[in-house]
Amino acid sequence: MSIDLASTLAALPPLPTQAAGYRAQVKAALDAQKTESTPKIPLLVALDDDPTGTQTCHDVNVLTVWDVDTLTDEFRRTHSNPFYGFFILTNSRALHPGPARQLIQEICRNLKEASAATSTPFEVVLRGDSTLRGHFPLEPEAVESVLGPADAWVLCPFFLQGGRYTIHDVHYVLDPEQGVLVPAAETPFAKDATFGYTSSNLVDYAVEKGRGTIRREDVVSLPLEVIRGGVDGILSILKDLSGSRRVLVVNAAAEEDVDAVVLALLQAAAQYKKRFLFRTGAAFVSARLGIAPIAPISQKMLSLSMSGTRRGGLVIAGSYVPKTTAQLKVLTEKSGARLTAVVLKVNDLLASEAASQKAIMDALAVAEKEIARSQDVLVMTSRDLVVGADEAASLDIGATVARALVSFLTQLSTQPAYVVAKGGITSSDMATKALGFRRARVVGQAAPGVPLWRCDEPTAKWPGLPYVVFPGNVGSNETLYEVVNGWRQT
Repeated sequence: MSIDLASTLAALPPLPTQAAGYRAQVKAALDAQKTESTPKIPLLVALDDDPTGTQTCHDVNVLTVWDVDTLTDEFRRTHSNPFYGFFILTNSRALHPGPARQLIQEICRNLKEASAATSTPFEVVLRGDSTLRGHFPLEPEAVESVLGPADAWVLCPFFLQGGRYTIHDVHYVLDPEQGVLVPAAETPFAKDATFGYTSSNLVDYAVEKGRGTIRREDVVSLPLEVIRGGVDGILSILKDLSGSRRVLVVNAAAEEDVDAVVLALLQAAAQYKKRFLFRTGAAFVSARLGIAPIAPISQKMLSLSMSGTRRGGLVIAGSYVPKTTAQLKVLTEKSGARLTAVVLKVNDLLASEAASQKAIMDALAVAEKEIARSQDVLVMTSRDLVVGADEAASLDIGATVARALVSFLTQLSTQPAYVVAKGGITSSDMATKALGFRRARVVGQAAPGVPLWRCDEPTAKWPGLPYVVFPGNVGSNETLYEVVNGWRQT
């Protein structure tokens, strides 16, 4: 049942006065150890199952490759970077369970080698979807198979910018138009063809997804009454956790709630030698790294003049969630003649190789011409969702569509002023397979919860290109239009 946002938040225990300083304390502790020969706090490595997990961060690196040499170099770089951690884009949400498990294990083995080579301890956060879609508990199990068991898995999907709250163990998704919190299992996200679920209560969710491997008595709740009572109360729960208590559900209704939990987690690790494994939304990563928010990045800050050459921007949309469809509708309607839309029909992409190639070539012909004349271009898949007979078949259909979008961007020869990729899998494939990103910098956000990357490496297709990772389910119906309109050069 949906509940009113304002009255629900007003009824919660108040935040303690010291909560505003929690994040600064985390950052100070991380900064203090950069000069130490033996760091006390592990370097944080966020394994991101699609690129949207950078949506609350800035001035951190994202790796799209994970060979030992690259990871060793990144471990060394991080000591001089503003924040003590980095992301690895795994895109594991696009994989079948077997390959996803193998990928996580491979990355963790390579991380162990890089850690040993640099004498730098690390810990892993599995950044997952804040609406609970993804390989759980498969991914934490894969991490533990390589790095050893943790005392608890910390489950914290809270993400304020996306309207995700956990209150009394129930995870909610905000309906911004109505101002109400909808239990996650009652949203379209829970009907996902591959990662669907029926439980909004995170205790029940963990048991449901565990399919017999997680017992109800193995799940511990960290309520807001304890969190807002101060760090000491949180610590009293954390110090008693052991491997027999596998999942810790974190309630959170404000970023300060997550900050308090992070501070307590660091103290539990230092005082009681506790080891934790994290399955969280984006908000936890920025809290754990002590990253304070900054304002969205504007066109002026990016200098999108391209040295006097006026070019149109490019939006590529593959996401099928209802939020994306609504945003695309507003974008096309409000942009009018300033935007040229090209629709790739999914049935054509699935029909045959010849039909797919013709659709891609037709889209390229339009896009090359329009971008060159400073016209913004939208390349989008048709909006009718095509699913397979089961979870695996649905993943395969998504992979076929993603390959077509990659082929389009790979063959595009006219550089746009920027690229906006709509949807997690879409934005991952565009960055790694089409644009050749290996190491990118998270500049900030194009809008709240919408990451902005830049890759300056010469191996990239267009070094320095502003690249917007636009999650499928973030923002109001107007947000995509506002980003494109704000960056429009004509």
